[in-house]
Amino acid sequence: MPYQIRVFNTIDFNKSHHYNPLAYVHSEKDILKLVTVLMENTKGDGKEGDPFWNKAERLLLTAYIGYMVQNLKTEDRTFANLIEMLDHSQVKEDDEGAVNGVDLLFQESEKKDPGNFAARQYKKYKLAAGKTSKSILISCAARLAPFDIAELRELTAYDEMELNLIGDRLTALFIIISDTDDTFNFLAAMMYSQLFNLLCEKADNVYKGHLPVHVRCILDEFPNTGKIPNFEKLIATIRSREISASVILQSMSQLKAIYKESADTIQGNCDTLLFLGGKEKTTLKEMSETLGKETIDLFNTSDTRGSSQSMGVNYQRTGKELMSRDEIGVMDGGKCILQVRGVRPFYSDKYDITTHPMYKYLSDYDERNTFDVESYVSHRLKLTKNTVVRDYRDVGDF
Repeated sequence: MPYQIRVFNTIDFNKSHHYNPLAYVHSEKDILKLVTVLMENTKGDGKEGDPFWNKAERLLLTAYIGYMVQNLKTEDRTFANLIEMLDHSQVKEDDEGAVNGVDLLFQESEKKDPGNFAARQYKKYKLAAGKTSKSILISCAARLAPFDIAELRELTAYDEMELNLIGDRLTALFIIISDTDDTFNFLAAMMYSQLFNLLCEKADNVYKGHLPVHVRCILDEFPNTGKIPNFEKLIATIRSREISASVILQSMSQLKAIYKESADTIQGNCDTLLFLGGKEKTTLKEMSETLGKETIDLFNTSDTRGSSQSMGVNYQRTGKELMSRDEIGVMDGGKCILQVRGVRPFYSDKYDITTHPMYKYLSDYDERNTFDVESYVSHRLKLTKNTVVRDYRDVGDF
């Protein structure tokens, strides 16, 4: 059975399938999860300020997305329309009783269903004074600023990823992100978060706990993908659902910078640790401690000379680090350390990929093997001279 190939490229949008995160939002729980991952990965580089503003933004974004889910067709639930709602939420500081277009939308929605989720969130946001509401809107607009780019609006205008079908069929999903610019990495974090949630829910609710097709996630440059909420819990539970994850890092400090205290939990839930080399101090220290100690025999001899000469031999057994930090730091580039749960570590040669029988199919072996992603994801209609096209522009109104 052939693989379905999906590509999400945040470096070159022309080489990416379309991805609309809102296409996978169907319930109030989905709304809260999406808002959480969006806010977690669009905080900027500054220090956290007053949590009031984050909570207020969360209310507003939850209300907007909730309204779209409850009132718009699936194809109309886009970030472009979310921006439109934000643009029509003008607030007058000197007239708090003024009503804008979005206020009217929520008032109408509340009339139809007085207890609906979106209207309740919006009413809580409207408790803020005019000046405060304006500040909340500005902060929210700054957070959603990337969606003002026409290319990104087009990329998220509809969905081709079919994340809900991964686990049902053979699929190869490639998520390509920049290693120097993290402007759009929050989209990758959103995709990973939705993917894990969709897979776990499908495994539990449809397949009695086990997906029919094993899903292996190779998370290269993992710290650059942004923060996946509750990943320390996910990695501890996904294995029972036929999902596995390979977390690939440059150093342990990268993981701790993003996941803080949860970094040790994430590492502890990985059964296999493969160290390919490095010089970062935190990583070397943890590797040395993880390898443990070996027992060595020490013999000490003494020779005392004087009026009465004496000689002695002292024997003792002691522990020594299996590999010290400096030994790991200068490890041969062709070597690696593999530690699997339940067995002692291996000091091994790295595998030479050029000896693999499938190596001849890679582009490294022959440039003719390069996969043309741009043509694969392109949906431009190509007309021939015999193609008949009907022009509806002059038909009139229906």
